Amino acid sequence: MARSRFSAKFRRIRHRIKIIKQFESHAHWRAAPIQRDTVLYESFSGNGMLCNPEAIFTELLAAPDQQHLQHVWALSDFHRYRATIQRFAGYPNVSFVRTNSAAYYRALATSKYLINNATFPPQFGKREGQIYLNTWHGTPLKKMGYDIEGGGPDTRNIVRNFVMADYLLSGSEFMTQQMYQTAYKLRGIYRGSIIQEGFPRIDRQFATPQQVREIRGQLRDRGVSIDPGQQIVLYAPTWKGSSFHRAEDDAEELLARITELNARIDTTRYRVLLKVHQQVYKYAMDRPELRGLLVPNDVPANVALAVTDVLVTDYSSIFYDFLATGRPILFHVPDLADYGDQRGLYVGTQDWPGPVTDRIDELAAMLDGLGTDDDAAVACQPRYAKAAADYVPRDDGGAARRVVDVVFRGRRQGYDVRSDLTDGRESILIYLGGMRTNGITTSMLNLLDNIDYDRFDVSALYSYRRRSEDRMKNEAKINPNVRLFPYVGGINGSKRFTLARRRLLAQGLTAPRVDLAAQNRLFAEEFRRVFGDARFDYVVDFSGYGPFWDYVFLTAPARCRSIWMHNDMAADRLREVNGRRPLEAGLGAVATTYRHFDKLVSVSPALAEINRANLGDIAGDAEFTAAVNTINHRAILAAAGADLLAELPAPEGGETGGEEGVVPDTGDDPVDEAKRQESLRQAAERRALIERIIHPAPGVTTFVTVGRCSPEKNHARLIRAFGQVHAADPATRLIIVGSGPLYHQLEELVEQLGLTESVILTGQQNNPHAILRHGDCFVLSSDYEGQPMVILEARVLGLPVVSTDFASVRGSLPDGVGLVVPRTDDGLADGMRAHLRGAVPNPRFDYEGYNAEAVQQFYQAIGAARSRPAPPRPTAAVADADGSSAPPPRLLGVPGAIRGD
Repeated sequence: MARSRFSAKFRRIRHRIKIIKQFESHAHWRAAPIQRDTVLYESFSGNGMLCNPEAIFTELLAAPDQQHLQHVWALSDFHRYRATIQRFAGYPNVSFVRTNSAAYYRALATSKYLINNATFPPQFGKREGQIYLNTWHGTPLKKMGYDIEGGGPDTRNIVRNFVMADYLLSGSEFMTQQMYQTAYKLRGIYRGSIIQEGFPRIDRQFATPQQVREIRGQLRDRGVSIDPGQQIVLYAPTWKGSSFHRAEDDAEELLARITELNARIDTTRYRVLLKVHQQVYKYAMDRPELRGLLVPNDVPANVALAVTDVLVTDYSSIFYDFLATGRPILFHVPDLADYGDQRGLYVGTQDWPGPVTDRIDELAAMLDGLGTDDDAAVACQPRYAKAAADYVPRDDGGAARRVVDVVFRGRRQGYDVRSDLTDGRESILIYLGGMRTNGITTSMLNLLDNIDYDRFDVSALYSYRRRSEDRMKNEAKINPNVRLFPYVGGINGSKRFTLARRRLLAQGLTAPRVDLAAQNRLFAEEFRRVFGDARFDYVVDFSGYGPFWDYVFLTAPARCRSIWMHNDMAADRLREVNGRRPLEAGLGAVATTYRHFDKLVSVSPALAEINRANLGDIAGDAEFTAAVNTINHRAILAAAGADLLAELPAPEGGETGGEEGVVPDTGDDPVDEAKRQESLRQAAERRALIERIIHPAPGVTTFVTVGRCSPEKNHARLIRAFGQVHAADPATRLIIVGSGPLYHQLEELVEQLGLTESVILTGQQNNPHAILRHGDCFVLSSDYEGQPMVILEARVLGLPVVSTDFASVRGSLPDGVGLVVPRTDDGLADGMRAHLRGAVPNPRFDYEGYNAEAVQQFYQAIGAARSRPAPPRPTAAVADADGSSAPPPRLLGVPGAIRGD
């Protein structure tokens, strides 16, 4: 046992040393000079010398005026691609590095030119002086990015790479508009150039007769069986790629299909070959039945298309490339309904440039009918011609030369190069925080639903690590107009700076023994790693509870930088939970950055005065201001109308929605049976709880509150006060919705006071608004709040409100609305008694008018005018290339900016 523990510890130490070595190597080379004549190529994460990067490489290698260049290819496996490496063994200017190796990160950090058809890894950040060309890998047929429902988070590393790229390649207006500007939301933020001159990889299809003979010979030399007189039918399906569809399964399905197809067609006329996705190839090559039919993975797809007489595909965008040949395309889509519903397509089958079938026998008949009176492709010729004009208008065999002209020779005259996709809207970058369900997250989601997206381009940053079901649920609620930057990767730099950075995070800018200039360089690099060349007019830390992003944001050029204060921040910092102060260090560090922000924004005017009084001495010249939270009244009203019982699983043997509840058979496994019984017990408890909430005894008055079970909410005072009211009027009950560190203490208090039949502690609930709907009066017992959103939500639902008297309460309960009582047991009890007498004022809440004013306050708080401003004039000091102006970044250690004093 001891030996095993020692081995595990040794492995952990060895792994840590390996990570440190990688960090140090990466940091070292990021400080080294840029090699001005070096080009790094990567295709499909190192899966071969393929696609557009390979075509550009071939063009550069042959160009007389580019012989000074050194070419470095990143490959994932030197053994698998040994033939590729051997082919260039005699080239002194061509070398190879293994992806994710030290040599790879050296090349990534020091090569002047970076060319990729997908994405570089999350830790990649383009350095000053590097030129990044992202070629992508074809015109999309399947929906991409934000066009896929819920697809925003999956764009995280793609959007990051795109906004970092100096150049993006496009084959058509469709791709420029639909994919780049819309699907990946580059409109409004991308500052590089889109080269709309076709795809270099398609050049390989324009082969001479001699080159066609050579390619067929190379395929035969690699084990592909082709007779001289056979026409090549290339079957090139896409990979469905999901957790429900494995690459191994694809290989099995493809083998079955190609076997049946070959059995049905005239094999003296045709030879069907298979070109599979990189993810599927390693499984397909292990099938001996496919070896004579499988096109090797290191043979570029467009080289194979050059010798292809007929293309058969499904949803693969390879058919767009093949349009440039003018040769027939047939579509075999056995799962069209399922795939279309799951992923979505940009172009419906009615517009595809060839006949479509879901049956192998029909596909075989189509192949045999080509060139005869039964040629099904003839009727599709108008669609074919239109598709070629729409999707490959510039693919004439010269795209690689034109791309090299633009990127390497600096020639733009006469070429279609689109620069700067900014669209006149002002840009906002907003940090959302941890995305856990709480008042801040609710406020943030509401705000994003109320911003004017015709005026503002909005990008949102949040942590993608440690995702939970709760955080993913909130992530899905982010307004679809928002561009997401889910945070992936981590800050670069030597580990020798880590200890000092930890001091900054724990102690703030006053931390001793910290080289602020060095840390500032790393924070500025981190901003560039995450946001590339994007620039923002307004930078907002809406969370306000962690210093890291404050340090990063303050290195960013922006017109105005603001940070939110959702509470009395001094009191929040000293708040104790179970004898600890969990926010003391973090909020202390945040406070040291306040003087370097332009605006310190509290969520009510009264709270702004509290924070000014408590923090004014350390805030310097920063402006204390206020912006009340917006509310999403539509979502509140919709959620309140939900049937809580219908949302629960059916009880054993019961019915829900007209269908019998099904109890799975677990067999004889006692462990599974125990889990099943526990699941049933929990489901029964949830149902009993909801039944108790929504079906009170006749004539009972229900007081309700919603809030985290933490000290500042002081639910204990509410329970004691309710105990007084209930003793005098037993036809009352109290519902407390929420969970937190004091939950079990509150349970004990309820039991001690003998209130278990009249006080319901629900724990956290997915739909608190539906519970609020079953209340008669909302009660809040807090010691302090920022702006209590739950009061506004209760008012939207028409509930009268009783609240304790804390400084910011009037932001939600103005004069003549609700009842504000002393922060004592007796005061709160008197308030509840007033409701029983009908003495709590409850006028109608104009939530639409409130929201309109709240969002205008937000605009002013971030530094934007209430109405659309005139375009800014550039100043002599700092002006961007596009004519807009912004203050310089507030660099750490620079006089007048962020200092450690």
